[in-house]
Amino acid sequence: MMILPLAIAGIVAAAFCFTAWKAKAIETAFPNTGELIDVGGFSMNSLHVPKPAGADLPAIVFIHGASGNFRDQEAAFRRALEGRAEMLFVDRPGHGYSERGGPENDFPDGQAAAIARLMEKRGIDRAIISGHSFGGAIAASFGLNHPEKTDGLLFLAPATHPWPGRIDWYYNLTARPVIGRLFSHLLALPVGLVIMKAATRSVFHPNPCPETYLRDGAPYLVLRPNVFRSNAIDVANLNGYVTRVAPRYTEITAPTVIITGDSDAIVAEEIHSRGLARDITGSELVSIRNLGHKPDYLAIDVVIAAIEKLAGLPRDLKAAAHIAEARIAPAAEDSAPEMDLSIEKT
Repeated sequence: MMILPLAIAGIVAAAFCFTAWKAKAIETAFPNTGELIDVGGFSMNSLHVPKPAGADLPAIVFIHGASGNFRDQEAAFRRALEGRAEMLFVDRPGHGYSERGGPENDFPDGQAAAIARLMEKRGIDRAIISGHSFGGAIAASFGLNHPEKTDGLLFLAPATHPWPGRIDWYYNLTARPVIGRLFSHLLALPVGLVIMKAATRSVFHPNPCPETYLRDGAPYLVLRPNVFRSNAIDVANLNGYVTRVAPRYTEITAPTVIITGDSDAIVAEEIHSRGLARDITGSELVSIRNLGHKPDYLAIDVVIAAIEKLAGLPRDLKAAAHIAEARIAPAAEDSAPEMDLSIEKT
């Protein structure tokens, strides 16, 4: 009679121990390269690249997307922009090595407010705010609630508008108080290890994933239980949040550029990017053929041209997009991604 309960207890204990051991191993493999700073009751982690003597661009704040951390944007942009601008690469609350903070950080406006306080701590008065994917919702909230700190807004494959349908089941499950904690400590990490490479390739689809991305972008950090749950809460809350807030995007006055791919399998271009272009007066939408969800890696030349344009320099973004399209097209795949990671499930 006791064999089955003992066996179940043993399996659960083994899963907890494996997760704890592997989470520590992930942190050893990808140690914190930023600095933790108190922003009012909790600490946020970031990497600050000070303003260089010959800077020709304003300060830039980079906000990563779901399942990410600041290394994702640092690997894309630091080398390309070093010597030209002050840069702040941010671990969003509950991601990377940042603490989660209070319940306000379960929503993009709370995270935007935390980033605004972090900017103050770093001595940055104003900046171009760049948001990739989920980071786009935070960039939009930043533009709405902190216009005095916003030199411009740059949206990269953003998730910013309400969509029909549902999200993947595990987001809602993991966001729940008790069962979500159990799931993130028992199953999320071992399953995540198995599917990480395929999931990463699917995020970049139909474009090739850089060979060094798993090392440089450190996506394995999201598999740690507390971070995995923070990420799930973010995604589970997003549709309801943007449903409330998107009608206010017409209030945004900062110069704005939106860069998207017409082959994005993660967020729908026609809902989010075109919605922003419709809602923000004077914004410029740049849609790139055969580009998926990662313009920050596959169309970095277009992104830098957009930053330069937001800084007031004359740049033809459509011409830059045509050059990127010619480069991207030969390696783009026609097949479906290995995994369906779209947030707009029917």
